[in-house]
Amino acid sequence: MTGEPILSVAQMRAAEAALFAAGVDPYALMVRAGEGAAELIWRIGHARETLVLCGPGNNGGDGFVIARALRDMGVPVRVAALGESRTESSRRARAHWGGSVEDMMTAAPAPQLVDALFGIGLTRGLDGDIAGRLCDLAHAAQHSIAIDVPSGVESDAAVALSRVPAFTHCIALGAWKPAHLLMPARQFAAQHGLIDIGIAPPDEGARALATPHLEAPAADSHKYRRGLVAVVGGAMPGAASLSAEAAARAGAGYVRLLTADRATPISHAIVRSNMLDFDRAKAVLVGPGLGRDAAAWERLAATLKTGLPIVADADALWLLAERGQGDLPPPAIATPHGGEFDHLFGDETGNKIDHTRAAAARCGIVVVHKGPDTVIAAPDGRCAVAPPASTWLSTAGTGDILAGLCVARLAVSGDPFRAACEAVWLHGEAARRAGPAFVADDLVALIPAALGGAL
Repeated sequence: MTGEPILSVAQMRAAEAALFAAGVDPYALMVRAGEGAAELIWRIGHARETLVLCGPGNNGGDGFVIARALRDMGVPVRVAALGESRTESSRRARAHWGGSVEDMMTAAPAPQLVDALFGIGLTRGLDGDIAGRLCDLAHAAQHSIAIDVPSGVESDAAVALSRVPAFTHCIALGAWKPAHLLMPARQFAAQHGLIDIGIAPPDEGARALATPHLEAPAADSHKYRRGLVAVVGGAMPGAASLSAEAAARAGAGYVRLLTADRATPISHAIVRSNMLDFDRAKAVLVGPGLGRDAAAWERLAATLKTGLPIVADADALWLLAERGQGDLPPPAIATPHGGEFDHLFGDETGNKIDHTRAAAARCGIVVVHKGPDTVIAAPDGRCAVAPPASTWLSTAGTGDILAGLCVARLAVSGDPFRAACEAVWLHGEAARRAGPAFVADDLVALIPAALGGAL
């Protein structure tokens, strides 16, 4: 369900230090990283002429190793640097390259560019002329490849400290970094690859969301054992109906839509009730289309009193923020987008991973911080970051679909973090299968196929 680790700069430095303490030569680790990156660059560009830009630190040392390895593969390679190498390992890498080194500011462009100027330790922006030169060289190349993170990006904050070109690829060394998965830094490379260099990640680190392993219903299952889901409707019945449709196709055995509305079409298998009937429910969804008036609060308050596992979305989050965030008792899942998150949890320091983990720990619930870089965090510190999903998800109603997926998986497993991870993955997979220009309703029919892909 969760895959490769995502490490901060401090965590990556600590993991490297542990290898060095165990007897690994720092230069040998640099060679391992550089040669691994060169293999991936060969698969990207084959024998395309390549210009490698090397900075003064260890990222530049990686670049010299890459250049030497590509040359050994028969690739025509030129190296351009920003001054002299300043670390022991980078000086060794430069010596082993043994070829000529051009000045980056005057080097001619090449069909393929490798940016090994500055790595994850960057804390200030590049000088304007250097940033402009990097952009010019990247723009002139058919393939442009950043090593570890694009130069000019702050790895932990996942932001640009100066002008950053759009790279075709970024190769992460040893582990994913926040800049590879979080916006806005993620958008500086169209594709990302990861090179394993033997790093042992910390147990408490965030991880990338991987394909879950879902199970078909047991041989002795029935609708109640599989899980009855209650969806609380309100002022805008279409939203709750979308959630109910999604839940009905995501593994729940029975979906009950609690609404007085009779005009909105829904599947015959979904039972409508004009009462707040939570009998035999294993999980409840409240918020999509609920409204924000006194009647909506009464329905939310009644839901909270059930003691059932709850998924809270949309208007329920607004009401909770207005009346106090402590009103959502665990086990629960909150699914805010960025604005709702700020309204509910307030400002936090750090990046989106830090914000979401802090909110989950403080409130004792699972938080799905939605967006183009969705982050899922549990109170115990577990955290997963979803891979990029279809940009066509930026349309009305897709959040209602995700909420329905969350409550269905919660009813099935009883584990809020697992349910949230499964739901986010299913949401992205259904969108992938939908192709371009879909509306939220189109995702409903694709949920079973998406679920089948994880069985």
